[in-house]
This record gives sequence, C-alpha cells and structure tokens, in this order.
Amino acid sequence: MKKAIIIILCIILVGETAIFAGRISDFLKDKFINNQYIYIPESNNYAKDEGFMYVSLTDSFTPYSYQDLLNILYTAINNGWETFTFYCPNEYESCFDDISEISNDNLILTHINNFVHPYNSFTNVATTIYESGEVTIRIYHVYSDEQIKEIDAKIDEIIKNNTSKDKDAYQNLEALHDYIINNTKYDQSVDENGKSKYQSNTAWGPLFEGYATCNGYTDAMAIILTKLGYKNYKIATTPDQISYKSTGHVWNAVYVDLNDKKGPRWLHIDLTWDDPVSKNGKDYLYHKYFLVDNEAIKKVDSEGETKIEEHNFDASVYLEFNDSIKDIIPDKAAS
Repeated sequence: MKKAIIIILCIILVGETAIFAGRISDFLKDKFINNQYIYIPESNNYAKDEGFMYVSLTDSFTPYSYQDLLNILYTAINNGWETFTFYCPNEYESCFDDISEISNDNLILTHINNFVHPYNSFTNVATTIYESGEVTIRIYHVYSDEQIKEIDAKIDEIIKNNTSKDKDAYQNLEALHDYIINNTKYDQSVDENGKSKYQSNTAWGPLFEGYATCNGYTDAMAIILTKLGYKNYKIATTPDQISYKSTGHVWNAVYVDLNDKKGPRWLHIDLTWDDPVSKNGKDYLYHKYFLVDNEAIKKVDSEGETKIEEHNFDASVYLEFNDSIKDIIPDKAAS
C-alpha cells in the first residue's frame, strides 16, 4: 500500500515538475528570446552613420513590422557584420513570413545593398529561421581586407592628383569622373559571354585592370564620394523595369551643393553611360549623365532613335528622387 502511494506521489511530482519546467521555459523564452539580450557587434570602419528614406539605421532589434525588418537588415549589412541574430516576438505574428519573403527576394536585398558602403556590400545573405523565434543572418562580403587596403591607397592617390582646394565641388567631381572614364573601358565580354577574365563588376576592375561593368564604375565612384564626405548611395533599375532584354543597371546618387540657387540636392552620376561603347572603337567621354536631376536624366534618355530605359528606377525605393515625396518633405532626404 505504502509502495503504491509513493509511486502515485512520484507521478504527481513528476507531472508538477514538468508543468513548472514548462512555465520556466515559457518565461525564459519570453525574457531571453522575444525581446532582450541580443548581442550587438561593433560596426566596422566603413559603416555609414546615417539612414535614408527607404531604410533607416536602428538600435532596436526586436521587429514589430515589415519596415522594422528592413531596417534591421540594413543596419546589420551597413555595419559590416558577418553574422547577426535577432528574435521575432510573439506579438508580430507574420514576422517569420515577412523575413522569409525579404530573404528570398533578390530585388529587395539588392536595393538594401545599394544603400551601404561598397566595402560592406554582399555577394550573398543567408537567413536561417528557427521555431524558437531566432533569426540568424550571415553576410558574405564582396571585398577582401587586402583588396580594400589596395583600393583605398589607389583612390587616395587619384583624389590627391585630380582634385584641388582651389576648385569647386563640380570641378573636382568632374575631374574624378573623367579620370575613371579615361582609364577604363566597358567590359563587353560580360554582355557577350556572361563572364569575364577581369574583376570588372567591382571597383578593382576600373582601378587596376582598366575594365568595368556598371557595378565596377559605380562602386569606384561611391568609394570616392564617401572619402570626399558626400552622402551617397547606388541607385538601380532592375530587369523587370525594362521592356527589352537587360540585366538591369546601377549608377551613383549623391547629395551635393553646387553653390547655385537650387542649393544642396540629390543628383545622378552615371559613368557607364558617359563612357559609351562605340561601333568604331573610338573612346568617348561624355557629361550627359554627370550631376543631373530627374528631369535632365529623363530628357537625355529620350533623345536619339532608341529610348533608353536603364534609368527607370523604382521611386518607391529611391525616395530621395521621388518628386512627389521630396516636395512635401524636402529636408528629410538630407537629415
């Protein structure tokens, strides 16, 4: 009889312990997973200290909306982190679905990538989602530490030899624009064969090999603009925005004061289209796409027999160039 009572008490005790343990587990999950104790790595030397109208820097890594997720991803990529873990809270019921959608949408990831320094840009972002609510992202960077060291030294030399304190912003940027074009050819082999013997899709191509695709031109100019202290990002048109066959296009956006009546503003710089491929093999240097606004770039695109669509960017992403937005809140783009 005593033995039976002891067995029953043990069963009850085990059951109560399991319930209590479950409650502890739920408490710890809410306390440690859903909201707190997220490890924040140090940002690297190439992290921008500002956000933009599409994505902003954040110090709150518990998301409660789709925009929060975009801001967390931007912050992690912008800061040069290789891995980062955050947690979806119970209150955000669609968090898993939303982060899965973002992670599997290359266009969204490309747009986010365009707002960070080229040295912190990625070749791939791998996202792992766990049932516990944990989300871990791994970021694989384009540039190695050795490449960054050599590119930095080269760009410092280019800036020193092609700019002057006696020149204004337009003249100095023009000289750097011209230097890259005069020392670079567009890498046609990528369009023809889908591959190249050059690293033309990065800043290494135009700076050390003399060949570039639009990515290479744009990265080189973005690094230069950042070194000179200009707020800037890369702006892109994706294949779905072009009616004819195209892999898309990318160029530079810069916030600059040209000391005219219009004041500081966002303007386009497209080195690729200012360095056109000619049928006769002759090198050309244009300034049609140098420091132009939306109206000017659309005008140039519409000239000639063929209408150019490479600059049909998504104004819901690159909001600094969204005329309907910037007229309402003109200062936000520069904040």
